[in-house]
Amino acid sequence: MNKNEFIEELKKLNIKVTDEMLEKLDIYCNFLLEYNKHTNLTAIKEENDIYLKHFYDSLTLTKVIDLNEYNTLLDIGSGAGFPGMVLKIFFPHLKVYLVDSNNKKCKFLLELKEKLNVDNLIVINNRIENLYAEFLNSIDIVTARAVTNLPVLTELAIPLVKTNKHFIAMKGNAIEELENSKYAIDYLNCSIDKVITFDLYNTTGVRTLISIKKNKNTELKNIRPYDKIIKKPLQKRGK
Repeated sequence: MNKNEFIEELKKLNIKVTDEMLEKLDIYCNFLLEYNKHTNLTAIKEENDIYLKHFYDSLTLTKVIDLNEYNTLLDIGSGAGFPGMVLKIFFPHLKVYLVDSNNKKCKFLLELKEKLNVDNLIVINNRIENLYAEFLNSIDIVTARAVTNLPVLTELAIPLVKTNKHFIAMKGNAIEELENSKYAIDYLNCSIDKVITFDLYNTTGVRTLISIKKNKNTELKNIRPYDKIIKKPLQKRGK
């Protein structure tokens, strides 16, 4: 996907594109490619692929939600900033938290933040399960792209989400995974809001966006320890 194709596809998503946004993406792309020469951030090493599989892919989140209507977004396992940093560029009103446990990736994100001159963006070098006390029931939109299986991911993410707001999982082909997550979603006092499956662009890959609405506040005392979440994912047990 070249830059012109990228711009045309964003029009289909009803995303406003300015010269400043495109300039920031150029800086982002060049810095990512340069940084990736000495620190492994992504297996994608061609500009056109970055615009497709990182920049455009991140922005497809808008297929299931209008980010203009929300104020805070937290990106779990943000890595090199996808989707969180890209969403911040196109929706600058958002207060964005980029969370990753990898110190090298967080260092990259902090340097990128300075290069892009963005404010109201916070990089957190920590594991998500260590943030519940601070962020319990406080974030409008929590998202994660290509992070662990959905039952586990949902249980990790939902405590952070405000009641009546959303957790959005960005997945590949995840219909079976979603079916296996229905018990966990119900158990966590949530409901499936929207599910959209689509080809990314010119049949370059299947994507599934799963928007889960939180219906009730999470109590800190009811959050399971991380090791139990991983070892015994929420699922319906046989009699």
